[in-house]
Amino acid sequence: MIDDKKVGKERTQPAVRNEEWSDERIKAFLTLLPPEGTPTDYHLLQKAYRGMLPDQFERFVAFFVGAGHDINVRLSNGSTILDHVNQHRSSGAYQDILRQVGALQGKN
Repeated sequence: MIDDKKVGKERTQPAVRNEEWSDERIKAFLTLLPPEGTPTDYHLLQKAYRGMLPDQFERFVAFFVGAGHDINVRLSNGSTILDHVNQHRSSGAYQDILRQVGALQGKN
């Protein structure tokens, strides 16, 4: 654990709010390369989930599905992105977005 972690106004890089996300910026996530051993579609979804607010993520998912990517891609253990998102208590909006395009849980 980091003992000298800066918080609030002590942070050197302030949080960005109300940032504009163009379609091009969102679509750029479709070009990210995964680390070895991680399915590309899973990596793209995970990066978008971690880096976007729900409204941006919803736009990304539409581009993702529209480009023919697999919303139910599985990791080697059988888990899907919906399984990953379900682990976070504040992820309800993201879960809804994924389910609206047919995302399924891989593990129960």
